[in-house]
Amino acid sequence: MSAHVQWLRLPIGELGLALAVALACYLFMSLLLRLALRRLRKVSERTSNRADDMLVEILSGTRSWLLALAAMLIGIGMLEIPAGWEARTGQLWFLVMALQLGLWCSQAVTIGLRRHAERQQAAGTASPASAAATLLAWGMRALLWTVVLLAVLSNVGVNITAFIASLGVGGIAIALAAQNILGDLFASVAIALDKPFEVGDFIVLGSVAGTVELVGVKTTRIRSLGGEQIVMSNTELLKQTVSNYKRLRERRIVFGFGVTYDTTAEQAQAIPGIVRQVVEASEQLRFDRAHFKAFGESSLDYEVVYFVLDPGYQVYMDQQQRINLGLMRELAQLGVDFAFPTRTVVMAKGA
Repeated sequence: MSAHVQWLRLPIGELGLALAVALACYLFMSLLLRLALRRLRKVSERTSNRADDMLVEILSGTRSWLLALAAMLIGIGMLEIPAGWEARTGQLWFLVMALQLGLWCSQAVTIGLRRHAERQQAAGTASPASAAATLLAWGMRALLWTVVLLAVLSNVGVNITAFIASLGVGGIAIALAAQNILGDLFASVAIALDKPFEVGDFIVLGSVAGTVELVGVKTTRIRSLGGEQIVMSNTELLKQTVSNYKRLRERRIVFGFGVTYDTTAEQAQAIPGIVRQVVEASEQLRFDRAHFKAFGESSLDYEVVYFVLDPGYQVYMDQQQRINLGLMRELAQLGVDFAFPTRTVVMAKGA
């Protein structure tokens, strides 16, 4: 031990003082951290603000071994060390700060993704964890630690310019080689973040109609009304207009019918009021309008618009059936017949 001290040209008293200072600093920082966490927990229990809860979780990710390393560096600062070692001490300080900052940011990413899932569940739109969400979390952490690594390397004197350029060239080459896969991958991430639809939603796009079963990294699987499973590329899916019927709040219905031309003007004027009575007989419907629309080739045409307040398709069909039967009964009592395609041929004498 004496040879070691003599080689470093440091007296044993200074080493003992540095060790004591390091130990005291470690105990002080640990105590300060525990007091801060205890105080923040009490504050978070009294408030509904989620920022203080998040701060508590982030600070809980502070590593004790990094505190010990920081305390050791403070103790080393009490010693009269060569100038070269002072530079190394500064680099170690940067390493400690970068590692702890990276751990805090990684913890924040985890908390953010977890709270996003909790909000979706509270809103009733939660879906099973998808590969896209896992990939997003992995990608954010990979980007974070890449930045930390590059910052540390730059701090110790490594020229990272060529390294960054190599990463850029390699990334471009990989992107060009796998552009279709990457396109589907980013489309999957876009679906996970924007949520135009989720697992269990009934959607219609183009000629495809069915229930979403799985949103994967490359494809989305839809169970059609016919029973077969339809597999679509995520990129191609997002290029189309998607109608999400699970998020339908009310259904607007437009339908028409025609009556014969022997209907009188008084009867034709009474028909919209009859239609309104039939529609408003149900509390599940909201009447909008009914009009004598046009003179057709073989009928007097009417147009009716109403809203179904329940988004269920079965409810709509039941109500439309009730309206049709009601119109048949009411128009029969009025003495009006439904029209069907007819054509009258007039023969001229001597033709």
